[in-house]
Order: sequence, then structure tokens, then C-alpha cells
Amino acid sequence: MIMNTKKKVRFVVPNLGAKSRKHVKDRWRKQRGMDNHKRVMRKGYGEIPKIGYKNPGSARHLGADGNARVLVHNKAELQTALQAHDVTIILHHALSQRKKLELQKLAEGNGIKVSNRVR
Repeated sequence: MIMNTKKKVRFVVPNLGAKSRKHVKDRWRKQRGMDNHKRVMRKGYGEIPKIGYKNPGSARHLGADGNARVLVHNKAELQTALQAHDVTIILHHALSQRKKLELQKLAEGNGIKVSNRVR
């Protein structure tokens, strides 16, 4: 399992805790005001997303378990996923229950994890 990810920073709207902003969701929006301190990158106003926060290529597009995620629509795609190592498959949401069970049994029989298992 590859665990060389960087520390995660929360990018939030400035003055999020102020009374006037109690209904503002905790999410990032680019600051566009002419005199906005966060846009000008003044100290103490919080971080803004920059290229330096990108994870290394070896850790990008991996799930929490450290495996690559592969979306599977049919048996042919599952067969190609079986050849790869350290893969977790995701069954496409539009598959029927019968197809999902069939693909899930085939994957688990070959020792591959299914992230959205059918119960």
C-alpha cells in the first residue's frame, strides 16, 4: 500500500465562522474581490489551492486502501482488470442486479475486491 500522500489542507471561504456567514457552506470558492486579502495571499487568511498541493503521481487516483480503482461495465472489462495487480473494481451503477452479482462472484473468486458490493 502506497502511503506517500501529503498533508491535506482545508481550503475554505474566508471569515467562514463570522455571524454574517453562518449559512455559507464549508467549500472552496475562488476569491475575486479587488481588495480581498485571501486573493492577494496575505498571511493568516488561509491557504488557496495551488499546484504544490498535488499528490505525487504514485499516489494519485488510488482508493483509501492504496489500490487503483477500475470501473467495470461488462465481463471483458473485468477480464482486463483481473490481469492487473492491486486493483479494486467498481461495478457500474446502471448494471442490473443479476449482472452485478455475476461479475461480483467472478471477481471475488479471483481475489479482487469489489468496492460497491451487492448484498
